[in-house]
Amino acid sequence: MKKLLIGFATLALAVVSAATTHRVTLFQPSMIGGTELKPGDYKVEVNDNKAVVKGGKNVVQADVKVESGNEKFSSTSVRYSSADGKNKVQEIRLGGTNTKLVFSN
Repeated sequence: MKKLLIGFATLALAVVSAATTHRVTLFQPSMIGGTELKPGDYKVEVNDNKAVVKGGKNVVQADVKVESGNEKFSSTSVRYSSADGKNKVQEIRLGGTNTKLVFSN
């Protein structure tokens, strides 16, 4: 019985520390972590305070802060700041959750 409890505790820790993955579509050229990404579908993996954005051969890593909004977002959306003529991703609001990923620029 003791081994079984240790096994469940280990599994629970692995699940808690695992990265979360989300999908996002960028409809315009977008800057993340100093890299410009073309429009398209991307996978965003979040682990602690790092986001890894993957799409095709592109892999970008950026600092991110995970925050909770006051209510659930109806769909995934991307908010930008426009500086230097570039669209820099400020945050990604994840549809069906109250979670938003806030990027450091």
